[in-house]
Amino acid sequence: MNAFIEPIILYAVLFFRFLSGPVMPETPLEFSASAEAARIVLYTGPALALVWYLLLKVKSLKEWGVTRPGKKDVIPALISLPAIVLVGFAVTAAANHFGGLPEVPRILPPTAVAPWAILVVSIFAGAYLEESFFRFYLLSKLEGTGLGPHRIVLISTVMFAFCHIYAGPWGFVNAAISGTVLAYVFLRFRSLHGISIAHGMYNVMVFALGVA
Repeated sequence: MNAFIEPIILYAVLFFRFLSGPVMPETPLEFSASAEAARIVLYTGPALALVWYLLLKVKSLKEWGVTRPGKKDVIPALISLPAIVLVGFAVTAAANHFGGLPEVPRILPPTAVAPWAILVVSIFAGAYLEESFFRFYLLSKLEGTGLGPHRIVLISTVMFAFCHIYAGPWGFVNAAISGTVLAYVFLRFRSLHGISIAHGMYNVMVFALGVA
């Protein structure tokens, strides 16, 4: 039971606010570079630092196997990105078929270079935060419980999917399937950078297509 206490507290502190999520507007919202920059400084950066502070209390980066992005991260990235893109397209097609998607984008993509740069930094920082917690931290923690790989993937994926419940049932389904893919890729390759880069690139594509 002790192995679950810290992850549950950390999950509640960092992600509980996403369970209810923002109220989705009926009309598109303009992207705010200042709000996104504030999000990086006030939330994403400190949250990422907290996750890695707890990880580094246990082992060093070298002992965790985390190095600079390199060749070992290419294969997991190349597996993850097409997989989650296909999941996204499949879920979107299913949602369109059943009338489950809104007709307008929730947030319009930026129209200038500087806001796009801020957005990309925010997206990749957010991807590293989610992968650091839901895959690296949580799966590593749960491996010591003896639950087995499939059960720990299930726990990680359910927690990840609930953070996207604000996007509706299809957002939940998309996050659940994508989270499962990323979890198994992480367990196979132990590549934080590979899955984080794939996650970030997927989210950039979502904004570029104007569906975020």
